[in-house]
Amino acid sequence: MNISELKAGATNVTIEALVSSKQEPREVVTKYGKRLNVANITLKDDSGTIAMSLWGNDAEAISEGDTIKVTNGYVSEFRGSPQLSAGKFGKIEVVGKGAGKAAKPEEADSNFDDVEEGEM
Repeated sequence: MNISELKAGATNVTIEALVSSKQEPREVVTKYGKRLNVANITLKDDSGTIAMSLWGNDAEAISEGDTIKVTNGYVSEFRGSPQLSAGKFGKIEVVGKGAGKAAKPEEADSNFDDVEEGEM
C-alpha cells in the first residue's frame, strides 16, 4: 500500500515508509493521569507524505531517517488532514536505521588487542 492510497477511515493498514521528519518528543498527561511522551513525525514514500504521532517508547526509539513498518494501523483525520496511527492493536517496527546514526556503545568496536601499551 502507498501513502497516496491512505484516506481517513482506512483500517488494517500495512505500510512501510521513511521517517522524513520528527519533532522533539514532548510529555503529555492522558485523561487517566498517566504521563507519556509523544512525538509527531512525517512519513514519506514515492507517492506522498502522511503525519503520524509516536507514543511512549516509540517516541524515543524511532528517529528521523529510519524506515518503519506499520502493521494493522488506521487512518483518521486531524485538522483536516489524514493521520496514520498504530492505535492499541497496531504494531510499529524499525526495518531500517537512518544513515549517519552513531553506533550504540554495545555495537562499538572495543577490540584493543592491536593497541600497543602506552597508546591508550
